Amino acid sequence: MLTDPLFYALAIPAVILVGLAKGGFSGLGSAGLPLMALAISPVQAAAILLPILIVQDVVGVWSFRRTWDGRVLAAMLPGAVAGIFLGWLLAARVSADAVMAALGAISILFAVQRLWVERGGRIVASASSPAWVGSLFGVAAGFTSQIAHAGSPPFQMWVMPKRLDHLTFAGTAAIFFAVVNWLKVPAYLALGQFTRENMLTAAALLPLAIVSTYAGVVLVRRVSGTRFYTAIYLLMIAVGAKLLWDAFS
Repeated sequence: MLTDPLFYALAIPAVILVGLAKGGFSGLGSAGLPLMALAISPVQAAAILLPILIVQDVVGVWSFRRTWDGRVLAAMLPGAVAGIFLGWLLAARVSADAVMAALGAISILFAVQRLWVERGGRIVASASSPAWVGSLFGVAAGFTSQIAHAGSPPFQMWVMPKRLDHLTFAGTAAIFFAVVNWLKVPAYLALGQFTRENMLTAAALLPLAIVSTYAGVVLVRRVSGTRFYTAIYLLMIAVGAKLLWDAFS
């Protein structure tokens, strides 16, 4: 497993953010991969995080297994497959610097979009948009999820205008991203990233992710998230800018 102290100095807070996101602080998990990518390559960081996300998905899918919208999944999942393929193609065909630049740009765009939404802004599709539009948003969700484990904004842009009740929305999101995470497994196998070193590192971080998930469940009911979210999204912009700087320099 990895032993670099700098990696763990960044990976520990990254995994905590991923756990808090699964526990109820939606959106924070997207800061995890950019943080880890400051110490190792983005593709390796994503491969380490993927098994952790898959284990955490089990809880979400089981919790909402009876409340989900099949029409949304049928529209978005085929597009997500295409988006994952495009993300794999980017990682396989271009340099590590290009992947780092893509991750930095996605991190900044995600953070800016979340800050906009937190302040009442909306960038959404029409509530009556046809299924093929959902497929296009699925492509975007699959691509950003493959590159940065950050597929939430495209998913939310298409699904939120449909006014699903909160349990159905949560269940549909849980199943969608659980399927997407499993669909990413062949891509990371093809990239040769499920090495013994990476999997042992993921196993070492997994207990922290589980504890953080339960902590999120408890804290989300007690902590006002406004300033907390703002600080994390500003951190994402700073980290994204650092990744872009490193990629182009």
